[in-house]
Amino acid sequence: MFKKFLLGCLAILLIIGGTNMANANFLEKGWDKTFPKSDKVTVQKVKFKNRFGITLVGDLYTSTKSINQGDKLPAIAISGPFGAVKEQSSGLYAQTLAERGFVTLAFDPSYTGESSGTPRHIASPDINTEDFSAAVDYLSNLDIVNPDKIGILGICGFGGFAINAAAIDTRIKATTAITMYDMTRVSARGYNDSVDENARYEMKQTLNKQRTEDYKNGTFAKADGLPEKLTGNEPQFVKDYWGYYKTKRGFHARSINSNGKWNMTSSLSLINQPILQYSDEIRSAVLVVHGENAHSRYFGEDAYKKLKGDNKELLIVKGANHVDLYDGGDKNAIPFDKIESFYKENLK
Repeated sequence: MFKKFLLGCLAILLIIGGTNMANANFLEKGWDKTFPKSDKVTVQKVKFKNRFGITLVGDLYTSTKSINQGDKLPAIAISGPFGAVKEQSSGLYAQTLAERGFVTLAFDPSYTGESSGTPRHIASPDINTEDFSAAVDYLSNLDIVNPDKIGILGICGFGGFAINAAAIDTRIKATTAITMYDMTRVSARGYNDSVDENARYEMKQTLNKQRTEDYKNGTFAKADGLPEKLTGNEPQFVKDYWGYYKTKRGFHARSINSNGKWNMTSSLSLINQPILQYSDEIRSAVLVVHGENAHSRYFGEDAYKKLKGDNKELLIVKGANHVDLYDGGDKNAIPFDKIESFYKENLK
């Protein structure tokens, strides 16, 4: 009786959050992801700590095909998009790549999802870069993983953090940045670098004033999030985000972009600590994938231009927008065959 009551409460909470019974049914069956479960993989929830003592929670995906004793497999750590959880896009990538023979780990970043860290819903260019290295720590110590064959994959804002991690962590042998944002650049300069020094100063004044209020009140103000309903006058990229995060397509109760808001003052560190400063020193392989029609395309192209060496590649997916690469959209836009071949070539 209690179990039925609990499941009913979970379903009600999801419906209130804006989802539908399809997602509730996933929970009732023990499957809390926004994508269908594959019978070709097994999933295990795992925990590990980063260098800052924050406990990260992830889903470890492995193929159901038998693994010979002593086999050491290539592995990929996956996170993103910015404001998402492992039950959304990163889990889909992890499950699909596990079907193709990799050990994969989709994880919630610090301060979000099921991972620890307080206050909730904050971002840090340092800590979120470290989260990838912590995932590499964990994978490197699994019996079934070859520690010399570990790659990472970041989606949206975590595409930028993934490249940043590859610049500092030489254990990472291959990195894919999917529909990437540089969250430090967009926070400091706005879209298409439209925010000048004066506007940025005003923004810093506002945020620092908010810090004083937060301390006095013992609370943390929240930044604006996606609207609960669309008016039709929003920019197309906002409509695209809404169509993923706020509908049955991608809604998840723990996702900030689906059912919450970012801590407002976490923007301060993003403004003041730009990532990708040393990305031109990355010697391992990097694949940057972006949609042809993505509003964020310039982030990926500019990041690619800074990379050096003949093991760097830019792939533009024809007809795809930013969100199409979260789950493929109606265009089946995710180039999984290319991603698979990239990792197989560079994690061999």
